[in-house]
Amino acid sequence: MPKVHNFGAGPAKLPEEVYEIIKNELTNFDGSSISLMEMSHRSKSYMKFNLEVQNLVKRLLNVPDNYKILFLAGGGTAQFAAIPLNLMSRTGTADYVVTGDWSLKAAKEAKKYGKVNLVLPTTDRYVGIPDQSTWNLDPNASYVHICANETIHGVEFDFVPDTKGVPLVADMSSNIMSRKFDVSKFGVIYGGAQKNIGTAGVALAIVREDLLNQALPICPSLFDWTANAKAESILNTPPMFAIYVMGRVLEWVERNGGVAGMEERATKKANLLYGIIDASNGFYSAPVAKNARSKMNVPFRIGSPPNDDLEKEFLKGAEALNLIQLKGHRNVGGIRASIYNAVSLDEVEILVQYMKDFQKKYSK
Repeated sequence: MPKVHNFGAGPAKLPEEVYEIIKNELTNFDGSSISLMEMSHRSKSYMKFNLEVQNLVKRLLNVPDNYKILFLAGGGTAQFAAIPLNLMSRTGTADYVVTGDWSLKAAKEAKKYGKVNLVLPTTDRYVGIPDQSTWNLDPNASYVHICANETIHGVEFDFVPDTKGVPLVADMSSNIMSRKFDVSKFGVIYGGAQKNIGTAGVALAIVREDLLNQALPICPSLFDWTANAKAESILNTPPMFAIYVMGRVLEWVERNGGVAGMEERATKKANLLYGIIDASNGFYSAPVAKNARSKMNVPFRIGSPPNDDLEKEFLKGAEALNLIQLKGHRNVGGIRASIYNAVSLDEVEILVQYMKDFQKKYSK
C-alpha cells in the first residue's frame, strides 16, 4: 500500500505506532484472550485501565487534585448541552465568546437552557480574536465559554482570558495535549477525542470539583457530571473502545516528550507551513491574524482574490501525491492542512515541498 499523508481535520490521523499496539491487542486485551469490545465494563481489567487513563491525563496536564477527569459519551458536541445543564443554574445566564463556527454552535445549544450573552459582536468572518478590552463580559454570568481552537477557521487563543472570577469553560477538542497551559485557570476543559487524542465517540472533560452538584433538574443522568464523577465515568456502559484508543494515544504522547514535546513539534510544523505561505509573495495567503493563527489547523487560499480553479488543481495534485483531506471546510472553502500531534514533521515537509513546486509551476 502507498504511504498516505493524512491532513484531515477530524476524525484525524492517529500515531502509526498506536495502530500497531491496537492490532496486537485487538483480540487479547490485558491478557484476557478476548477483545475489549466484548469485555464487561465492570471487569477488573477495564476498571483498572479506566483509572490508568485518568491518571495519565493528570500527569500530562499537571491537573490539580481538586479536578475530576471524566470520559463522556457523545463527543464534544454532546457537551454543548451538558455545559449549560450542569452550570447554568447559578444565575441562569452565561457568556459565550464566539470566534468561529464551533463556539457559535455551542452558544446556540446553550440558549435552550438559559440566557446567552454573546461577548463579541456578531460576524460572518472569523479571522482573529478581538482584544479582551473590547469584550462585553457579564459579571453575573454562570460561566464564560470559549473555543480554544476553531478547526474550521484556524483561529486559536494564544492567551487565557481573564474572566474576573467567573468560571472559564474551554472547548479544547482540537488543541488539547498540543501545548502547555495552567489547568487551574479553568473551571472546565472539555473536548471530543477524534481530532488530537483519539477517535470519535468519547469526550474528555476536566471539571473543577466546586462546579459539581449544580445540575439543572432537567439534566439527564448521563449528562450529569456529578453522577459520572461519582461513578468514575462508568455510570453506564461507556464508549470503552474510544477510551482505550485515547489511552494508547496519551501513552504515546508521554513516551514522546509529553505535552512539552508535542508543543515543540507543533511549533516547528506550524512555522514551516506559515513560513511558505508568508514567503510566497501573495500566491498563498492565510486569512487569520498572525497572533491568532492556529498551530493545529492551517487554512489558506491561492490567489488574490482566491482562484477556485487553481485551488481545485492544487487539491487534485495533492491527491496524486497521497496528500489527502486538504480541502477546506464546506463553510469557508479553500484549503486546510490539519497538523495535529500525530502528523509528523516529515509529512509537513512533504506538503511544503509540494506547495513550493505548485507555486513555481503556476505563478505568473
